[in-house]
Amino acid sequence: MSAQEPLVIDPTGSDIHGEAARLRERGPVARVALPGGVEAWAVSSPELLKRLLTDPRVSKDPHRHWPTWINGEISPEWPLFAWVAVRNMFTAYGGEHKRLRTLVAKAFTARRTAALRPRVEEITADLLDRIAEAGRRDPVVDLRETYAYPLPIQVISELFGLPEEKGEELRSIVDSLFHTSAGPEEVTATYTRLYAVMGELVAAKRRSPADDMTSALIAARDDEGGTRLSEQELLDTLVLMIGAGHETTVNLIDNAIHALLTHPEQLALVREGRASWDDVIEETLRSDAPVASLPLRYAVEDIEADGTLIRRGDAILAAYAAAGRDPERYGKDADRFDVTRADKDHLAFGYGVHYCLGAPLGRMEARIALPALFERFPDMVLAVPSEELRAVDSFISNGHGSLPVRLGPGGGV
Repeated sequence: MSAQEPLVIDPTGSDIHGEAARLRERGPVARVALPGGVEAWAVSSPELLKRLLTDPRVSKDPHRHWPTWINGEISPEWPLFAWVAVRNMFTAYGGEHKRLRTLVAKAFTARRTAALRPRVEEITADLLDRIAEAGRRDPVVDLRETYAYPLPIQVISELFGLPEEKGEELRSIVDSLFHTSAGPEEVTATYTRLYAVMGELVAAKRRSPADDMTSALIAARDDEGGTRLSEQELLDTLVLMIGAGHETTVNLIDNAIHALLTHPEQLALVREGRASWDDVIEETLRSDAPVASLPLRYAVEDIEADGTLIRRGDAILAAYAAAGRDPERYGKDADRFDVTRADKDHLAFGYGVHYCLGAPLGRMEARIALPALFERFPDMVLAVPSEELRAVDSFISNGHGSLPVRLGPGGGV
């Protein structure tokens, strides 16, 4: 590691963009200290990130390529343990990644995603009715709690055939996974609960298979070898797809609503037809990456990265929030939310072989949810000054702890 003192990452994520700016000040690659003092290289340059995310010398498998993990220096109480310990396509490398992604892709097809559109529209309409009803009882409604969160969690739960009564428990578990300042007791308890819930789901689907992705994953086989997912791979794949999968969409919807309410001139452009909802979605993903930083990758061999030597075995943190506002890429106004911006290209869903399989579903949910919300509640405003909103307690998840709004005259009824 470099002789420069590492930038200590705030595990609570209280100032994602301020910290991102400090990362960029240190150059495209900066030495950082994660929770527990674990050191890594944070990469904030979008161009360098693209190169590293497609470089075969960069692995996501700690079991093969991270000496800190291999030597037993990481305990199950580390807040990021579940992000590293799992064995699925998120942490796979090379041929193993191809095998696992192929199996998952068979279940997560474009046909299955497209078929969800009517159901997403139905869930959206139902949530808006509930919000209008809540607005009649209380002038202030929390849109993260009543809209941004329940839509993706209901969609992903139905997609995987998760029983409705498990919804609240799943939410609690996922929230804890992203709680990167959690103490040891919470970390170990969450890990145990997570596998108990996934194990129950798999057992139920083995007894009674259905037309859902859990059943499809159980039945999935590799084209080349005809080998099923191992039991651990199956459970860990469900952890990835159900857990981390919906958080991105929650934050995308949350951040887009916030951006439009705090930039009414941008909302006016959309309403006037001078910008599209797709412009809103892509600019939100660029300016407020739903996953601010994603752990971890590892150097398989020494890598020279824009003047910095990343040594074999060093950990690498993809700093997506910092990359999305890089002034060298997006100009001096990179911090500004601008739906008319010509260059909205971003890395919010990753890049290369690990590009998010759920990106089309996330975009579709936002494309349905956002116009429906602003059409139903055209006079909606934030209920508190933007600077009073608190961030989600996480340096990985980039969203608001709550998003209170006033619906306006009539509450959209």
